Amino acid sequence: MLRAIYRAAWWLIAPLAVLRLFIRSRRERGYREHIGERFGYAAGRLPEDDAALIWVHAVSVGETRAAQPLVDALLAARPDARILLTHMTPGGRATGEQLFGNRVLRCYLPYDMPHAVRRFLHAWRPSLGLVMETEVWPTLIDECKRADVPLVLTNARMSARSFKRAAKFGTGTREVFGGFTRVLAQSPSDAERLTALGARNVAVLGNLKFDMASPPALIARGREWRRAIGERPVWVAASTREGEEELVLQAFAALNVPDALLILVPRHPQRFDEVAALAERKNYKLERRSRWAPAAAAAASAHAGVRLLPQDVSVLLGDSMGEMGAYYAAADLAFIGGSLLPLGGQNLIEACAVGVPVLIGPHVFNFTQATADATAAGAALQVQDPADLARALRELFNDKPRRVAMGAAAAAFASRHRGATARTVDVVQALVSDA
Repeated sequence: MLRAIYRAAWWLIAPLAVLRLFIRSRRERGYREHIGERFGYAAGRLPEDDAALIWVHAVSVGETRAAQPLVDALLAARPDARILLTHMTPGGRATGEQLFGNRVLRCYLPYDMPHAVRRFLHAWRPSLGLVMETEVWPTLIDECKRADVPLVLTNARMSARSFKRAAKFGTGTREVFGGFTRVLAQSPSDAERLTALGARNVAVLGNLKFDMASPPALIARGREWRRAIGERPVWVAASTREGEEELVLQAFAALNVPDALLILVPRHPQRFDEVAALAERKNYKLERRSRWAPAAAAAASAHAGVRLLPQDVSVLLGDSMGEMGAYYAAADLAFIGGSLLPLGGQNLIEACAVGVPVLIGPHVFNFTQATADATAAGAALQVQDPADLARALRELFNDKPRRVAMGAAAAAFASRHRGATARTVDVVQALVSDA
């Protein structure tokens, strides 16, 4: 009964979903492109192409970046196979293009409607599907089973909050989660919850995000920026969400650390102008990364004694894509967004891997285990509100030995938990061989 209601609901939702794409395209044009793919109308593969195809689904930017080490490892381990990368957002698709170029095939995953999913599977003929983290689509699971396509929930996580919601559907939930061929969980607590929801063949392989490494060139770029910024105290507020920048700027106003610079990096590029306007309304002198070229300026003024970022600039807006590692490398401290409001938090592992002490808000239900582990390791501090964030920043800026120790603990924490990618590739290899 639940399945019938779910499928009927999609017929009602689909026109509204398309309308929403066009509404969102007013701010991000990519939403009006490739709409046919969202209903399974993809070019797919040529009929004579019989190479194994490993399909990896990564919804948006964060999941795509998390999938990078896995995709790179699969390309290296299976040069005879093709990789298909699917997304739901233009940001995810653009990130995939930036990371992999023409090394992978790409399209949007169709809406969770039987005929759309069947068209997608028929067009691409995958040997195996890997869906990342929390992507549980009942029709997709059913149709993969019907088409004899093994489907693996990879880097799987299940928060206590999501578990309570899912458990309310009883047998229906167990049937859905039981449809996965394998479930590769991030942590024992994730595995326990997923098993309770009906998942079979569950294994704990760790978190793929620990294997994300900012390229050395990106870290070097951040160090260049820091030299251009000077000896000022610098903190980055990374992946902030709507409504959160106001709170970050409140904390900045209460910080009371002379000459401090805030690097403010909104998670969604369509909000760059909105956030810039907010900072300027608050009377902060703002510079945009897109208009600031410190490397070029350094070459032109190496002997002129020119300060490359003016001293009166107090907010540097991170309005660029693919440079998060550089922002972290330029900072003394990192606050991870999505956590001051009940949004579930964002990934703190990348900041730790760069060796930056981490501050994170109270709302981390999407990253509960990673946050708890980082805090226990001395790599992160959890704050409760803007006033608490300002206090923690002030204390760490004024206590360099503690700040350095936290940075070292962060790097060690990230290094200690690596290896999930290799373990996942081993599982994939076995499944593709059996397919």
